Amino acid sequence: MNNSEQTPNATPEYIRSLIKNLTPEERKEIELELERNKQADKKRVEDEIKLYKELTKRTVSEQIKALQEVNNILSLAKAQIFGSFTTLIAMKHELYGIKSGQQGHTFSDDIGNTITLGYRVVDQYDDTVNEGISMVNEFIASLITDEESADLVEMIQKLLKKDAKGNLKPNRVIELQNLAEKKNNEKLSRGVKIILNSYKPVRSAFFIESETTDAAGKKQAIALSITSAEFPDGFTPNFDVFK
Repeated sequence: MNNSEQTPNATPEYIRSLIKNLTPEERKEIELELERNKQADKKRVEDEIKLYKELTKRTVSEQIKALQEVNNILSLAKAQIFGSFTTLIAMKHELYGIKSGQQGHTFSDDIGNTITLGYRVVDQYDDTVNEGISMVNEFIASLITDEESADLVEMIQKLLKKDAKGNLKPNRVIELQNLAEKKNNEKLSRGVKIILNSYKPVRSAFFIESETTDAAGKKQAIALSITSAEFPDGFTPNFDVFK
């Protein structure tokens, strides 16, 4: 085939000329074909979305069961560990006389493995704490007479400063109690007593922490949280999908 017989380049001008020379029937057929292609693409996307949703539901259901199994294993292990150490803790109390509100106990073996278990406490005060704070504030409001008393007021205000959760810190209340005993002021003492009596600590989570010691003597924490646990050797997650 010589150059004169080759199909012209599909330039925009050439395409427009072809469209211009189409018969109405040919135009109609092209429009129908375009619509069929459009509908086919739409159907394909809809089918893929449907498949994605079905796979999502199936995967979530399967992995929820796996996570529930992990939770059950941890729950049973937690009960077993606390139960196993109950006798040891009782013996420890009796032998060493340490039963004085101790919230945690640590046990270890000869090669450096350790297990610490106990419970944590959330500091809370009932609403009467505000009455006590008001009394203390009335006391300190009458104190500022010179630079020395101003420093005392500043110190008391620091002791009454609440934490991010809106609670007083117990150790600061103890310091305030010691200060009240030194000042021997009735209003201050009453206010501090109300604050102390309003303290209602709440026992929160029971915890277990453990560590092993490797051959080099380095401590390695045993992760008991799925977030803290490392992936197994040989598994590398595809972080690119999160980008």
